[in-house]
Amino acid sequence: MVGEPTAVKSPCRTVTNEEVDHLHEYGWVQLRSFVDPDVVSKMLSIARDKMGDDADSNPVQAAAAPETDGEDQGGGLAYFNVEQSAGLTDPVMRPLIDEVGKSASALQRRRAADGSVVGIRYYTDFFAPKLPSTKAARHGGNGPTAFHQDFITFSVDRSGGMTFWFPLEAYGPEAGTMSFVNTSHRAGVLGDYTTYGGGDALDAFPELRDLEMSPQLTYELGDISVHTHLTIHGAGANMMDRPRWAYLLVTQPADVCWNGSVTPNFDSSRMTQWQPLDDERFPLIG
Repeated sequence: MVGEPTAVKSPCRTVTNEEVDHLHEYGWVQLRSFVDPDVVSKMLSIARDKMGDDADSNPVQAAAAPETDGEDQGGGLAYFNVEQSAGLTDPVMRPLIDEVGKSASALQRRRAADGSVVGIRYYTDFFAPKLPSTKAARHGGNGPTAFHQDFITFSVDRSGGMTFWFPLEAYGPEAGTMSFVNTSHRAGVLGDYTTYGGGDALDAFPELRDLEMSPQLTYELGDISVHTHLTIHGAGANMMDRPRWAYLLVTQPADVCWNGSVTPNFDSSRMTQWQPLDDERFPLIG
């Protein structure tokens, strides 16, 4: 009908019950055909504008990624280069973030004492290309990702957080995609990577080697993966001759609080220990 408003296409679908069950069983889940490929292409253009086609042309800064589980090399991190995305204010990224919040709420699967669903807060988002291992890199960012757990790096008081990992092109294991230690999220908090004595989580907690390891994932355009912040995961080196482009969106439960520890992830200078992360920096998205 003339004059009737055109429906706005959602940037991503919602998760299925089977996908929610998989996350809770194994600690991670791959979401096939989750994002509109046109949106992914726009995200890649934004990343290239910020970082250059080589993903190594953004300014070199001290390592300050929200997931600081690698040695500082060349002014950056050993396992990927990092650039903040300004997703909360970006017209491409913000609708995606809000839609992901709906799926994050389903995946979190938590209820409050009154029976209502515990919502989801945005925590951070950033571009994280893994640079080719065969080339020198200004930022570092061209090594493998040692097996680790994210939880301790976020300085929060409760579990329930998740990382949504968006490859911005189709990739397989040769790109250095992730693998996960199945059911490792049930082992609880396993410390910070700096306490592993130069090894990784599999060395510090050899019982993890008794658990099944997922294969390194293969992603078609529009696929993503999600893992909990208690899930042990790692990635190989990028063996391609080009960057492995990725975007990470980190979520937390709506009732999350700062645990008082030093953090590079947000300014805590005017905060008090156990203060809820409920200001404009951490909006509700689901």
